[in-house]
Amino acid sequence: MKLPDLAELALRNLRESILRNSLTTIGISVGVASLVAMLSLGTGLQQLFTRRLAKSGLFDTIYVSSRREMRGMGRAEERNGPLPGDSRVLDEAARGEIEHLANVSEAYPDIRFATELRFEDKPHLTMISALPQSAKTNDAFENIQGSFFSSDTATEVILQKSFAEELLGKTPPLGSPEPAVSELASPLLGRELTMRYAQRSASAGPDSASETELAGASYSVVSREQKLKIVGIADLDPESMRGPTRARVFIPLRLAENLHVMQPTDLREISRAGSDQPVYSSISVRVKNPSQIQGVEDAIKKMGFTTFSILDASRSLQQVFKVLYAFLGIFGSLALAVASIGIVNTLVMAILERRREIGIMKAIGASDGDVRKLFFAEAGAMGIIGGIFGVIFGWAIGQVINFGTNIYLKSQSIPPEHFWAVPWWLVAFAIGFAFIVSLISGLYPAGRAARLDPVQALRYE
Repeated sequence: MKLPDLAELALRNLRESILRNSLTTIGISVGVASLVAMLSLGTGLQQLFTRRLAKSGLFDTIYVSSRREMRGMGRAEERNGPLPGDSRVLDEAARGEIEHLANVSEAYPDIRFATELRFEDKPHLTMISALPQSAKTNDAFENIQGSFFSSDTATEVILQKSFAEELLGKTPPLGSPEPAVSELASPLLGRELTMRYAQRSASAGPDSASETELAGASYSVVSREQKLKIVGIADLDPESMRGPTRARVFIPLRLAENLHVMQPTDLREISRAGSDQPVYSSISVRVKNPSQIQGVEDAIKKMGFTTFSILDASRSLQQVFKVLYAFLGIFGSLALAVASIGIVNTLVMAILERRREIGIMKAIGASDGDVRKLFFAEAGAMGIIGGIFGVIFGWAIGQVINFGTNIYLKSQSIPPEHFWAVPWWLVAFAIGFAFIVSLISGLYPAGRAARLDPVQALRYE
């Protein structure tokens, strides 16, 4: 039997019992819709996670540190390559070399220090971190009250919300609602803070109480003050992933470098550097494209440094999403499994109703294979039609739930998000899966129809 004749005959048979076949197809559609809805939720959550990481500036960033920081930690990396004590210093020369690697857009040092800030003659001890101008695109500064730094050397400061509350004495008790950022910004923007810090500089020899000599190299530590203008209040925490070492006050990177603030690494490495060249505890490397992170990491490791990126952490997270996909797919497929029983029932009933028709087909030359193909074609047609409508239903379910969720988020003053995604591969997979399940469901009815004795079938009334 030719394929066009087979398709025409299958569609004609489906139209003859349109109500029963439609109900079976709707059952398939419901099963596919549940499958699509479940998997699109998992896909949407993974894409949401990826988008948030990309906007946070973490997804395209590699954190580089010297192997010297690994001394005594007993990590596996210590056993590979040179000993930590003999490894390369992460100084300005190394930073420049890293910045000139292929696919690297910038490499800037992690300058942070705990110091005292005075506001209205009251001291406040906190951690300060230096930010490059590229941090302006960080999602933590999307809803900033005020503005970002006007330049990379401006004597300006951005406060995290919790520190702004501390300055104004508005830190809420545990469990109480927090004040809005706009309430904090009004009395603080444009005001000045006085930052007290320790400045390091090289010197010829220890000739005063403020100078120290270490292994033949000397340096001086001088107490300094710097006036800083408050230009912005950040609602979110740009360093929420840093744990207890995260900063609550931010200054421009170039300004921090020009201040020559004393760093912990200066005490350990000044004897090796032998000059006023700064030594960094870590460097953040921004890559032009997240897909190039692995290649840049490998190049930096060859230079003798230790690297870490969110890509390393996301590998385990990808395993979590794979397990999530498996569970969502299993639960979503249960309804499709139930629908497959409907297909078997529909085709078995069709055999009973069309025994005489099957007998005539065999009498005029149709083989068992032709009869089997006919029932397979009917089952496959129901699977494809049900799959197409199921994808549409599943997409509609996702849009409705996403719309309702965003209404709730808006009522809680949270920016809307897109939690559902139906990529093309999911559409193809859902329709193909429905087609395969339908064919499997048609195995028994097709085999039963093919085994009918044409003589007995013709005598059936």
